[in-house]
Amino acid sequence: MLRREDVLIVDGYNMIGAWPELERLKLDKLEDARDRLLDLLANYQSYAGMTVYVVFDAFRVPGLGAEFKQHRLNIVYTREKETADECIERLVGEMTSVKRNLYVATSDQTEQRVAFGRGALRLSARELRLAVEEGKREIEAALRREPPPKRNPLGGVLKPDVQLRLELMRRGQSLEAEDDGDG
Repeated sequence: MLRREDVLIVDGYNMIGAWPELERLKLDKLEDARDRLLDLLANYQSYAGMTVYVVFDAFRVPGLGAEFKQHRLNIVYTREKETADECIERLVGEMTSVKRNLYVATSDQTEQRVAFGRGALRLSARELRLAVEEGKREIEAALRREPPPKRNPLGGVLKPDVQLRLELMRRGQSLEAEDDGDG
């Protein structure tokens, strides 16, 4: 499993083209496939406790590119005339000086070799998909194992009169109002 200080750089459109669920979504609407990928990676990032960058190719889109956070993910749209591969290579170059593991997720073999040559480790689209699915299964299993939260965890600790006072406060009532209604 990846460590907290690890960084994962994902070639977004490469994953969309390689993961069957996302490929099907892309056929109807590319934006839906992008959103689903980001949701999956956000959950994985939380599970793995690492920093994730998702790079989308905007090679033919005029402009300076964009970088922003969404679901605590770092989303990068490439600059004009910069491919996702070039952007990933630039990010790898910027990040390899820091002492941590750096992973690049792409099934582009040329890009895997370049990233590896610059000090990054590689994950194929299939390997990342398996890791994301395993994380999802482990989270679901942990949720099933844990007992459901008690409705009132203080109920067994507090005296009944204190419980009554707190319940009345929660309802916006006073103890005196309760006493008046009984008498």
